[in-house]
Amino acid sequence: MAENRRIDEADFESTGYSYTLSLISGKYKPIILYCLMEYEPVRFNEMQRYIKKIADKTLSQNLKELEADDLIHREVYPQIPPKVEYSLTERGRSLVEVLDKLCDWGIENRR
Repeated sequence: MAENRRIDEADFESTGYSYTLSLISGKYKPIILYCLMEYEPVRFNEMQRYIKKIADKTLSQNLKELEADDLIHREVYPQIPPKVEYSLTERGRSLVEVLDKLCDWGIENRR
């Protein structure tokens, strides 16, 4: 906790919290990361079934953003039909402890 700090001098965007949220915030990114944490590797259609009501385009965009941020890895297998699997990168695995804490909090505080 910050003591004797002035909010008018604060810059939220420069905090680690802001940076972390910029990578994992949104409706689906935490779900995608959780899915990979629990079941990797996961194929696109499997993830879509896991999340349920998500459009192809939305899932694809979220996966691309997570890949660009080096949180997930996309493995393409050269075969017909094409096979693509997603898994966590080392950087993505470093978020597992954070995601576990969110899960623990939800279990402890669920009503």
